[in-house]
Amino acid sequence: MEYVQERVTTLHALTDHRPDAPTDRAAVVVPMTEREYGTLAAERVLSTLETVDPARVIVPLRASADRAGPFAEWLDGFDLDVETLWCDGPRLASLLKARGLDGDRGKGRDVWLALGRALDEEFVVVHDADTKTYSPAFVNRLLFPLGRGYAFSKGYYARVEDGSLYGRLFRLFFRPLVRALGDAAPGREPDILRYLSAFRYALAGEFAATSDLVSRLRVQRGWGLEVGTLGEAFGHAGFADSAQVDLGRYEHDHRSVEGPTGLADMSRAVGAATLRAVEDADVDVKYDGLAERYREAAEELIDGYAADAAFNGLSYDPDAERSQVATYAEALGEPGSDTRLPAWENAPVDPDEVREAARADLDSVRDGGADREIDAGGGSPADDGRAEPAPGED
Repeated sequence: MEYVQERVTTLHALTDHRPDAPTDRAAVVVPMTEREYGTLAAERVLSTLETVDPARVIVPLRASADRAGPFAEWLDGFDLDVETLWCDGPRLASLLKARGLDGDRGKGRDVWLALGRALDEEFVVVHDADTKTYSPAFVNRLLFPLGRGYAFSKGYYARVEDGSLYGRLFRLFFRPLVRALGDAAPGREPDILRYLSAFRYALAGEFAATSDLVSRLRVQRGWGLEVGTLGEAFGHAGFADSAQVDLGRYEHDHRSVEGPTGLADMSRAVGAATLRAVEDADVDVKYDGLAERYREAAEELIDGYAADAAFNGLSYDPDAERSQVATYAEALGEPGSDTRLPAWENAPVDPDEVREAARADLDSVRDGGADREIDAGGGSPADDGRAEPAPGED
């Protein structure tokens, strides 16, 4: 148990207290895919939210046409004001294409659509649905800083499960990358790097923000969502208006390193989002030698992780960790073209238009008459090779 403050206000779960928070003025966004249908984890999250009683729950749903209707019916069975925002229908795809918003699809794009719908409430909470240890205190803890005048709140937790250290993409990629960038900066470490370093689990999917801040966020389309959001929060909230909160015990799905949806693929998106956030803050990134500086920083951290694991009687394989570092180093390079979705305050589409298109699409599949062909260039998750599966870092 500790109570050290970071450069951003850090609220620790020193007791089991569930703090008072403005849940009745908050929309909770819970992105889901069809694989969450009827699962124990998703059911636990939704049943627990019934006891929290937020103003609204918005579920941006990635699902094929034949699964979207039954999924929405299942969501309607909970005692919550749930808006199912089906993200894969033809009318919504046509609308987005007409407004120049088509492109790669992923978790970030789905969350962005839901954030627009959440702006009617004063506060917005975002978290995943695959959590095996969901508690009603989570929403309260995320919202508590906002009730005290902060604009942005990020969740953190220790990824220790099955006698091992997880959180591998954060521990072995993000953290040493930020350290390497700081080591290469001449003079004082840039504020953006100090900000990113202050968050104990920067890749956590759980955050809350005022609707005013949410309306100004540019959103990454895919796996860079979490760190991209931190970069935007730095620009709009900064140290003074940001906080992080301890969510305690938190378990969710793990990913393999290799494969089309593994951590290696995720590292490319996370790396690009991190480097873009740093460049956005007017930091001149030294790309020459960056991969080597990253590997040196990671090697130092691996020694620390090995000691920490031994101290706690946890299993630890330093060679496997070094192998991951070598894989992640290949992801480092200039971030490429900026494909972020625009801030809702100046987006070329209105959230009500999104709602109407998604509602019409969902009504169509519920009636059994959906057109499976999406002539706007979209598609269902089953036929769109670009669409990544959803939540669960590692």
